[in-house]
Amino acid sequence: MDRKRWTLLVIAPKNGRTRELSLPGWTFRATVYGAIAAVLLIGAAVTVLFTPWGTPGSRLVAAQNAELQREIAAIEERFKVLQDTIGAIAKREEQMRMLAGLPTGRMPTADSSARLRTASLSELTVPTTAATNDATDDAPVARRRPFLGRLGWSARPDVEGLIDRATSLARSFSDVSDTLQRNYDRFANTPSIMPTTGWLSSQFTKSRFHPILHENRPHEGIDVTAPTGTPIVAPASGTVVFAGSDKGYGNSVVIDHGNGIRTRFAHCSRVAVRNGQRVTRGQLIAAVGATGLATAPHLHYEIHVNGKPVDPLTYVLPEAEK
Repeated sequence: MDRKRWTLLVIAPKNGRTRELSLPGWTFRATVYGAIAAVLLIGAAVTVLFTPWGTPGSRLVAAQNAELQREIAAIEERFKVLQDTIGAIAKREEQMRMLAGLPTGRMPTADSSARLRTASLSELTVPTTAATNDATDDAPVARRRPFLGRLGWSARPDVEGLIDRATSLARSFSDVSDTLQRNYDRFANTPSIMPTTGWLSSQFTKSRFHPILHENRPHEGIDVTAPTGTPIVAPASGTVVFAGSDKGYGNSVVIDHGNGIRTRFAHCSRVAVRNGQRVTRGQLIAAVGATGLATAPHLHYEIHVNGKPVDPLTYVLPEAEK
């Protein structure tokens, strides 16, 4: 049996009475162990009530918040890549607007530029304490994840800025595409090549002596002398509005190219198209001949713009002669 005793002396200040307390060894040890147990119990209670590690639900929320922080860092990197991509697209859009002849310098707007200054998402703090206070194992998901709402609210202006700029770029690209398509259609429908090969025997003039009628009269086109049967092709896309015999022109073809432009091909030996047929640049439409008022095989080629004859040579692009 433990016969040791512990003596505690309580000394009063200012020469007061000194008290002496003698405790058996086992009593002293029991008191110390009890005090240690009480401290541990109080610490456990504080951990459960005031820290995020007290319950399984709190630990789950803390783990979710840590995962969200990692996801935020990944999202931030993707935002940077997206911004760089949109910036590269914007530069190409500026070049395309210049090629299409459209005004430049409209992108980006001041508001969208301000919104594009993305704040660092990784700087957002995770409200672990608030989450712990609200979180229990059976708490609703919305209460256990208040950070998601805060993330959406903080990131929304940046997302909207990127969406606005992407939408504006898409609208601009649509304008560029429409303009380029119109320009392409206009070019495709504009006579720009010689319809046949040969040598130029008569030019466009307001007065020329006609070799058969023996009188001076305007020559509203050009004559290209070539052997009979030499192919004649359409100088541009269009619709055949006449294909057949036409008095002094002989076998001839008239094509409507739109935009008030029509072309005529006369004195053909044969016609390879029909009325209403759609033709494209370079497509065979007839062959050189000497039908109608002609003294030798040649092609009489005219261009009329809004009903008035113009010199066909002004519509032939350099290096585009057939």
